[in-house]
Amino acid sequence: MTTPQVKIVNAETGEEILRDMNEAELVQLKKEIKEREAIEEAEAKAEANKSAAAAKLAALGLTADDLKALGL
Repeated sequence: MTTPQVKIVNAETGEEILRDMNEAELVQLKKEIKEREAIEEAEAKAEANKSAAAAKLAALGLTADDLKALGL
């Protein structure tokens, strides 16, 4: 596996430096990847729950608008 790299650009001179991430940056990157995966998993579960709820309503012959009309 290759080490992720960091690109640093000096806005005044245009000088660019490309270097491997240091240990602290790698730890932060792994933390952010885990957080993103957790968010994506939660979003997928929420979407699945929404689909399941819509299917249950459809089985009862109701729509989301019907629930709104009932004040639910």
